[in-house]
Amino acid sequence: MARAGLTVERLVTAAAELADEVGFERVTMTALARRFGVKDASLYSHIRNLHDLRTRVAVLAGTELADRIGAAVAGRAGKDALVAFAHAYRAFALERPGRYAATQIRLDPAVVAASPGLLRSIDNTYAMLRAYGLDEPDLTDAVRLLRSTFHGYAGLEAIGGFGHPRDVQASWERGLDALHVLLENWPASSAGPTPATTAEPGP
Repeated sequence: MARAGLTVERLVTAAAELADEVGFERVTMTALARRFGVKDASLYSHIRNLHDLRTRVAVLAGTELADRIGAAVAGRAGKDALVAFAHAYRAFALERPGRYAATQIRLDPAVVAASPGLLRSIDNTYAMLRAYGLDEPDLTDAVRLLRSTFHGYAGLEAIGGFGHPRDVQASWERGLDALHVLLENWPASSAGPTPATTAEPGP
């Protein structure tokens, strides 16, 4: 029977695949049950509710993104690490749109703290930026700048939002050159150090 063999892992993986096919916001318990040929009720012994399902997909996707970025930046520093990080981030966003959308939802800090993959993503991001000599509050400011830049670029590219004939890849490369220069010449902050509480999620 289709019901046999259902596990949390199988359901979450299938939900992530469904998200890439139809969009993260269209992932529902009903749509997932239909994928397995079972009634909605069959899922509730494994997944509490839709929020639980989407949270689990976000953790899975965040871990996959962290693994991809970690492999890309391994052994690199400075501009090489920044470029490798950016390429891995953009590729994931374009190749796995539903999973990527899941990584953008706000998660309970307790969920993040309990996820080695999400913690690894934060560590990778902050380690890369510390190599530029940044400390708080500049670290968090730089994380927000990179996240906004990478997210905005990938989002616009995904919907064909760049209409100018200038090659999109060329603009991306020049943008990374500019980010590297900025990070190397980060303006001095007039504010004092910010106490380290909960690290901001990485790009």
